[in-house]
Amino acid sequence: MLRATANVAGRYLGRAAMADGLQQNQGVPVVSCRRQELALSAPMMPPHLPSGLPQPPHDIRTNVADALRGFFRDRASLVEPVGTEFRSAVTHLEDFVLRGGKRVRPTFAWVGWLGAGGDVDAPGADNVLSACASLELIQACALIHDDIIDNSRTRRGFPTIHVEFARQHRDQGWGGDPESFGEAAGILIGDLALAWADDMFHGSGIGTEAHQRALPVWAAMRTEVLGGQLLDIVVESSGDGSHGSALKINRFKTAAYTVERPLHLGAAIAGADDALIAAYRTFGADIGIAFQLRDDLLGVFGDPATTGKPSGDDLRAGKRTALLAYALETADANQPDVAATLRSAVGTELSEADVDSLRSLIISLGAVERVEKQIADLTERALNALDASSARPGTKDALHAMALAVTRRTY
Repeated sequence: MLRATANVAGRYLGRAAMADGLQQNQGVPVVSCRRQELALSAPMMPPHLPSGLPQPPHDIRTNVADALRGFFRDRASLVEPVGTEFRSAVTHLEDFVLRGGKRVRPTFAWVGWLGAGGDVDAPGADNVLSACASLELIQACALIHDDIIDNSRTRRGFPTIHVEFARQHRDQGWGGDPESFGEAAGILIGDLALAWADDMFHGSGIGTEAHQRALPVWAAMRTEVLGGQLLDIVVESSGDGSHGSALKINRFKTAAYTVERPLHLGAAIAGADDALIAAYRTFGADIGIAFQLRDDLLGVFGDPATTGKPSGDDLRAGKRTALLAYALETADANQPDVAATLRSAVGTELSEADVDSLRSLIISLGAVERVEKQIADLTERALNALDASSARPGTKDALHAMALAVTRRTY
């Protein structure tokens, strides 16, 4: 299908230096050392956060998992009367939530609380941790629904929820369409995750005053992520490939509920002043957008063995990312035929060879380099805002490490 892509790419990739990692093979561009492109500026890192940073009390991944496990255990009395089918669905949700993930959102909320005066040894610290852990259920809802929207087949190395339920439908020989059943089950399980996020947050026991301070932040975060998701599908369907639209999606679909609002939530629970909240939000918005820009790169160039997701899925899904917007911007200005090739290819069924050709094309147009620069600029601006804030010094160190972790990750 992409023979035209290969031919067009070949003309321009010939101008790219070997430093770009590209070779020509019988006139068709291929990537030498597949997916090495991300080595441009992102060092390899172990899962989650950099080794040794942040140290407890900032690293709460185990505590978050324990809190979530306890919450699911407490839900059993509500689940059992509904029957085995619902219990099975809840088990799949629990497995999904506990299987992995970086626990980025609870960690940012917890560190935000500590930086605003929270005390791990004070009564009620466990309640704050439970409130922070509830963010993982919002994340579960977003991922499960996003996988349906994008028709993703795997997540964290396992079948996505809707794919798993479609398989169960086929195995049982039930009537109707297995794929439609899987999607319906996935939607409901995602809805359950969102409802239970509310239950876990509101039932965390953080205290009336803290809860009242945090409630507007919680409400804004949920609204923003849903609005950002809707904006995402509108932009994909309309074909809007502008950089401005891509960044707006990044701001509301990812940045707000990944870094900015979790920090804001923790600060509100602690009773932080307006100046610190403003600094947190500046830091959080910039690091959150940089986080998504890194995700955009991984969606095209990431190693499936590391990310747990098929590489190139963003191209197949037609995601209007900043990476694609930069590539189209350059191509529109200088090589209209290349721009036409990109637009006709993304959002279609692509073979691995097709994806490799598009990767090469995107690199040759300078899009990867521009995204890497934007990540670096956003990170620097965020760290400057953090340094000037009144957050506790130890917390600043932890947030600095986390900022580098989420913006340089390879997973």
